[in-house]
Amino acid sequence: MRETSFVIREANVFDDAGSFGGPLDVRVENGIVHEVGRNLGATYLPSLDCSGLWLLPGFFDCHDHLALSTIDALEALKTPLSRWALEAARNARVTLEAGVTFVRDAAGLDLGLKQSIDSGIATGPRTQLSITALCQTGGHVDGFLAGLGLEISAEYVLPEYPGRPPYRVDGVDEMRRAVRELLRAGADWIKLCTTGGIVSEHDLPDQPELSFDEIAVAVAEAKVRGKSVMTHAYGGPGLDNAIAAGARSIEHGTFLTEAQASAMASAGCWLVPTLSVLWACVRWAKEGALPKYAADKALGFEGSLGDAVAIAREYGVPIAAGSDYIERTQHGNNLEEIAHLHRAGLTVEEALLAATTRGAELCGVSDHLGRIVPGYVFDAVLLGEDPSDVTLFERPGVVSRVFKAGELVICHV
Repeated sequence: MRETSFVIREANVFDDAGSFGGPLDVRVENGIVHEVGRNLGATYLPSLDCSGLWLLPGFFDCHDHLALSTIDALEALKTPLSRWALEAARNARVTLEAGVTFVRDAAGLDLGLKQSIDSGIATGPRTQLSITALCQTGGHVDGFLAGLGLEISAEYVLPEYPGRPPYRVDGVDEMRRAVRELLRAGADWIKLCTTGGIVSEHDLPDQPELSFDEIAVAVAEAKVRGKSVMTHAYGGPGLDNAIAAGARSIEHGTFLTEAQASAMASAGCWLVPTLSVLWACVRWAKEGALPKYAADKALGFEGSLGDAVAIAREYGVPIAAGSDYIERTQHGNNLEEIAHLHRAGLTVEEALLAATTRGAELCGVSDHLGRIVPGYVFDAVLLGEDPSDVTLFERPGVVSRVFKAGELVICHV
């Protein structure tokens, strides 16, 4: 049996303001924080000398795609399903190794992969699933191959397998059925695409997709089961519709206006800006790694990238961190989103909270995860450098140790 009871000694401990108090001791028993204070007794427990280290809750990535390893459609079409699943497990492992102990997966990961992590067959973070993203015919996730007349998801990022729920819907009745099928398949969130995107060929990021009624019925059906809707939306009327229909979070929101931010704040709607993938798209465009249609879209928003964060902050929109990783070399670099959020206008404390406590709030688990306080599960990370310089999160391997429910799952030193 692995050790889940011990005392962390003399660490700088993350607090609810996003700052650090210390040096402090943290008593953990059976994976639960029991006490935080100075010079704790508990001599019956093993001690970990953490003087000069920084202790934070495990990080949250509120928009990731653990099952995505490529956006090369031909490669994806040629990949056997078993390899796809095994590589998803590898992506989960390196994400946990980076210090991310909780992922809200925004399409791709299915119940079998989640169960494999939960049961210990695979190693990875805790997960919440959306399984597929729902779009209209010709929408962001629709990758119809005209030459073959073949219905597939865009870039075949959602491979075919028995029992996979639909991704394409038209009309209120189809939406209702698709949401119910997703919930039956184990979805924790319903993911909708209410605007076009960047790497999709036939739409634009500010063009609306799905009607208000289609979005509203998805929200209503999810609510019946105690679930919420996350919405891919860059801006324009599609973002307006998502807010008005009751979406819990807006993903990307790159062209967010002040009026939309005000409406989001009033509705309690969150923003997950996904700056990491957007900056990656800009870089790929400059390197010639994207087709022209995608490169043109990516370069078109480079000058305003990050503005939505500053606008959202000004209007009091809650913000959570999410990477939106879509390619195998990205997984494990998730913490760079913290640095991007800071550069976009969040304070250091706000950026750290967006990747910890705020993430737990968005995911509905803030009653037991996302803080280092008594009664909370000890999902935590140790850093050997002061995180007040958030640029350190752009370096792979910056996290020294990772704990999940008190178990030391990763030790880099």
